[in-house]
Amino acid sequence: MALRINDTVPDFTADTDHGEIRFHDFIGDSWTILFSHPKDFTPVCTTEFGAVAQLSDEWEKRGTKVIGISVDSAEEHKKWKGDIEHVAQAKAGFPIIADEGLEISKAFDMLPAEAYLPDGRTPNDSATVRAVFIIGPDKKLKLSMTYPMNVGRNFAEIVRALDALQTAAANSVATPSDWQVGEDVVIPNSLSDEDAKAKFGDFKTVLPYLRMARLNG
Repeated sequence: MALRINDTVPDFTADTDHGEIRFHDFIGDSWTILFSHPKDFTPVCTTEFGAVAQLSDEWEKRGTKVIGISVDSAEEHKKWKGDIEHVAQAKAGFPIIADEGLEISKAFDMLPAEAYLPDGRTPNDSATVRAVFIIGPDKKLKLSMTYPMNVGRNFAEIVRALDALQTAAANSVATPSDWQVGEDVVIPNSLSDEDAKAKFGDFKTVLPYLRMARLNG
């Protein structure tokens, strides 16, 4: 069954290069980002996990845990971390889940139920395991993105999307296209003009159904 926005994400127990985890326990009360990869020691994925490592201060600033998943073993992940840190020139302190049996990739709808890894497999055999899942503290899926193997992920957009999700959740607002922290937000239509003024102060009515306001502070 497809995993949709606001569905509770699957819980599972799995081995990682940091030891065994229970996923919902790992999330705890934090925002969490799960980055998936079709195979260790692949070029684009190595640069991506390098970017995750370089952004460690940004994840911490946003109270967000990051965790990887690849369909190789925890021992392979440990070896791969050396390459990731060489490329990033930064410590890759996040865990990477070992999904050799594909159970987690299937639970997150990245692979069909009948998928298997053939002998002599290549990354093409698990190509759709190239996704980003942003998960809220309520264990619900807030956003997902899937990339092809020949296009590296845009981490500036992932951070921007995380900022937007956290701002929307904390303030019961929406964010417009290309929104950045500090810019005007969209007032929900469920709020009357009177209530909007009480909550936001002055606001701008662009269209009857599009009102913009600046968050205080």
